[in-house]
Amino acid sequence: MRLKFVPLGVATICSVLIAFALAMTPRSFAASRASDIPDWLQRHVGDGEGQISQIVLERARALYQKKVSEGSVANPCYFAMDATRPGDLGNSVLGQRYYIICETKQLFRAVSSGHGSGRNLKGVANFSNGRRCAKNFGNAMDSELTAGGAYMTAEAKTSFKGYYRVGAKQDAVFMRTFIQFDGEGETANARQRVIGGHPAALLRGMCMRKNPQSSYADHDGFVPFGKLVNYAGGRSNGCTSWSPADAEQIIPLVKNNPTTLYIYPESRDIAAIARAKAAGQSLSGAGLYWNASCLNEIGSPKFWPKKTLEPIIAQYKKDHPAPPPQPVPICKGP
Repeated sequence: MRLKFVPLGVATICSVLIAFALAMTPRSFAASRASDIPDWLQRHVGDGEGQISQIVLERARALYQKKVSEGSVANPCYFAMDATRPGDLGNSVLGQRYYIICETKQLFRAVSSGHGSGRNLKGVANFSNGRRCAKNFGNAMDSELTAGGAYMTAEAKTSFKGYYRVGAKQDAVFMRTFIQFDGEGETANARQRVIGGHPAALLRGMCMRKNPQSSYADHDGFVPFGKLVNYAGGRSNGCTSWSPADAEQIIPLVKNNPTTLYIYPESRDIAAIARAKAAGQSLSGAGLYWNASCLNEIGSPKFWPKKTLEPIIAQYKKDHPAPPPQPVPICKGP
């Protein structure tokens, strides 16, 4: 057997490189990736309110840069969301956890956004979320859960929802725009789930009012009428919902000009956090991230994959059929 000799200089260099690689912790790698973040944007990085956490920004930038290089995106702005942060800070103050980033304009803005409410299938499975923090995540149809990962904004659809009262004998038309999202990987069924972004506003207490002059009237001359409700501090059915004021700023950015949205956490992050919690391990020591306030509240997060949850939901629907739809009542009074 012949022995192969490696020159001393090469061996020394290799040893140094190996030692350096072994010494690199997840946080060290994060620091190296952060080095290309411009200074003006780096000033917004952190775990405090109004800031974006390092891992969320890194992944959002990587997704955006990938789509730009592929020619899929020409929009100068991109979005990110940190669904581990609280949505409601109390005293009518909403948590800022949805991010609008336009690097060429050096623009960074953090706004509020709802998370998926989930559902409680009583006696079967409870994957519901509270108003403040999200514990449960998933990508199953009809789960009403938020699924983290990569998305692209797609077409905008504006539809008539009805009328609402704005003054004495004065009504206004309520139109709502929905931005469809297309996902990939675990979020690939976003279109099938009708996942997208829209203003956190709807009409409640619906009734039908006679208004034959309206272009929206049905064949009998009636139009839907309700009370306009702003639920920016509430939860969604899995979509990204913005306050009406923020939606007015966000929607024009992506109309006919798609961009990327990265939502944290993904299932791999949730699994890693759950393992660390079970082992009593420090998240920071393991290079993991979750908003500390929400983690303290929820205990340990859980991801519900569609292959597991969809059969449960389907069986529940079969066992608990929805009542037949009832006609919207005629409005009483003026």
